[in-house]
Amino acid sequence: MRHEVTDADTALAVGSGDVPVLATPRLIAWLEAATVRAAARFTESGQTSVGTEVRVRHVRATPVGGRVEVSAEPAAATADGRVTFVVRAVDGSGRLVATGEIERAIVDRERFLARLPDPATES
Repeated sequence: MRHEVTDADTALAVGSGDVPVLATPRLIAWLEAATVRAAARFTESGQTSVGTEVRVRHVRATPVGGRVEVSAEPAAATADGRVTFVVRAVDGSGRLVATGEIERAIVDRERFLARLPDPATES
């Protein structure tokens, strides 16, 4: 998945810093989107995946107008329905921007949604 950094993607715009470079939270969102795609092969009808753990090192700044390509490859699947993905982001010059792991759990969509608290009854 390729992305071009816009003003809306900067640390300044998302509130995670005060510089106009790719924000770590936006980068993590892009990496998570790559894991959603990669997790599709582990789901069956009625299932989805949900993020459960993120371990990412953001090692290089990317300015507005820069391009970032993100990828996610499954590293390990467990019997309890969790899949760990090795994630990576590189810039348009092929330099490493980020690396890490993101874990997702494969869940039954209806059961997952049924367990959500009702905001009207929470105080």
